[in-house]
Amino acid sequence: MQARTVTSYPVTPGTVYYTFSDAAGVSSERIGIRWLNRAGAEVGITWSALTTGSSSGWHRVSVAGAAPWGATNAQVLLGSTEAGANVNHFWENVYLGLPIRILGNLLPFNTESSEVDASGWTPIVNATISRQVPVMSWAVDNYYAGGHTLAMTAVAAGNASILAVERPSVTPGVEYLAYAYLQPPTIASTVWIELRFYDSNGNQVGAQRSTLAPPTPATGMYRQRASMVAPANAAACSVAAGLDSASAGQVMRLETVVVAVAPKLQAGSVLPYADSSFEQGIAGWTVTSGVATIARTTPWGLSAFDGAYSLAVSSSTATASTLRSAKFPVSEGTNWRAQVLAHPAAGTWATALIRIRWYNAANTDLGASTGTGYALPGTSWYVIPSDAVAPAGATQGAIELVATASATSSVLHVDQAVLWEVLPLTAVEEFSDEGYIKLTLRELILDYELSVYRELQDGSRTLVRGPYGLIDDQVIASDLMIIEDHEAPLNTPVRYYIEQRAPGSLTASTRTTDYATVTLTDINQIWLKDPGNPQRNLKVTVQRPPDWNRPIEQASFVVRGRRNKITHSGKRQGLEGDLPIWTLSDQQRTSLHLLLDDGNTLLWQAVPGMGVDDMYVAVGQVPEARTGGLAQEQMRAWTLPLTEQDMPVTVGVGGPAGRTCQDVVTEFATCASLLPVYATSEDLLLDRRR
Repeated sequence: MQARTVTSYPVTPGTVYYTFSDAAGVSSERIGIRWLNRAGAEVGITWSALTTGSSSGWHRVSVAGAAPWGATNAQVLLGSTEAGANVNHFWENVYLGLPIRILGNLLPFNTESSEVDASGWTPIVNATISRQVPVMSWAVDNYYAGGHTLAMTAVAAGNASILAVERPSVTPGVEYLAYAYLQPPTIASTVWIELRFYDSNGNQVGAQRSTLAPPTPATGMYRQRASMVAPANAAACSVAAGLDSASAGQVMRLETVVVAVAPKLQAGSVLPYADSSFEQGIAGWTVTSGVATIARTTPWGLSAFDGAYSLAVSSSTATASTLRSAKFPVSEGTNWRAQVLAHPAAGTWATALIRIRWYNAANTDLGASTGTGYALPGTSWYVIPSDAVAPAGATQGAIELVATASATSSVLHVDQAVLWEVLPLTAVEEFSDEGYIKLTLRELILDYELSVYRELQDGSRTLVRGPYGLIDDQVIASDLMIIEDHEAPLNTPVRYYIEQRAPGSLTASTRTTDYATVTLTDINQIWLKDPGNPQRNLKVTVQRPPDWNRPIEQASFVVRGRRNKITHSGKRQGLEGDLPIWTLSDQQRTSLHLLLDDGNTLLWQAVPGMGVDDMYVAVGQVPEARTGGLAQEQMRAWTLPLTEQDMPVTVGVGGPAGRTCQDVVTEFATCASLLPVYATSEDLLLDRRR
């Protein structure tokens, strides 16, 4: 049984395309891409492997392949072989397009996903490699996983392992994180993932293995992480995975394999990922006093706030024990904050005291800060922070947690340990040459709702624009937010008023910044700004201020026997008029064309005192005239027909949405390969492909 899309969709030969769907039925199925030439004739079909079984529950099937030469269009094919008549096979959530990748992944798509083939991997010892499509349930919006998995089969009893062929470049001293979804075999064996580093000659110079502790029975996919700082002589990295003490024929599957720069669980934290999240063990943590023992929680997913594991602190008696992290660099005379998340998992815990212990360059103990104590009732996760100023001579600091059990056989889980220099909760900085103010917000509360207002000295407030429109009760997704306010008035002191509130709450916590001013000194210049595309904003020179009209809709009626007409009027409309301006160079002329091309509502800003307030305007047909007789003259005279508009409310500030230069480097080999894909550098920034 087959079905295909009625429409065929344009493709580019040589480009890899990806299709997937969620399926449910009583037989195995597959999905494919049917390639067509310009005449609509079939050039070929790229089929996925058949699923290894069937399920009436939703599961993912997918495949990827390069469009063959001669192909100009493609269709999606859905196929299954049914055992009887009148049988339903369900398909939902069908996608066809470019590969969907993990942002920041150093590995190419076919190593990350194995959707094209298994060529991204090679056996190391006692292993064969294939691709399989197991019947696996994934979240309907988890578009990174599902479909083909990489299957490693142990040839004989013993250890077996495989290695990713790709070796992306790394920077010495930078911490990297490798992770993958692993499905262990049903018979017990040790499953692991390993981050490896190599020098410029291809010699391995470092590795960090992380062992999966699967639940029993292990029937699903489990994401396992391994992190390490690249050694001083490291030039490249790769990922290995394997089984220890495997039986012959045992199969381990991998899905969504990633190597990326390790994230910080708190912006500015000096603790590496391993010491913060405990995904591969206890890292540098030790028990310096007391009877407590520490270990990584087990099994996978038992208890964690980040990742799948946390640090388990077990106390056999109702006494206090002191835990201490490894030492990390700090600077003297600055304020630092230590913070952990703690969760009483068994027994009872009376208090937890968190503090920072300081050391100098010779590792001499300079003592600990006073610390802050917290009660730990119940079984919730508690945020436990404490601030302290590093004393003179301090170059290193360690987090200390003094946990006091109030019952025997008590267990405390600890996660997300961080130590960072505490910067101001809010900061403002003006950039007058670019016409905006940068607002930095720190230590925001995740999942709370945020509103940001621009406040003038008279107390009046206006909402500030962000990526999703005006920032009015928007859900907080990161503890750090940087906002560029390109609509701040000129030569006028403004400050920012910030509200955070829990979802559904009527009360809010508030912050207020210092005042900042965007300055424009030349009264003959104005700013023309696109609120949604601030990279296009342009400063131009005014010939003369406009003469304004304010149109109104009116209807007049003559009443017999009356001297005066009766006139019915609508509401008088906003300002309309022509704004004559000059551009002084070819570059400025090109920039003005770019600003006007999309026909968006613009913001016109002039220096206060010129008789014009900041105004949102629509620009009509624009004449461009030369100002001199010479063809080489670059100066141009423009007339901008303006119609006053309301402030756009839903327009968001365009941006790269998390993409970085690394994502571009991973996908494109050279700068030349970008040219046929992106028409302009702005298209590259916003990932708008031809």
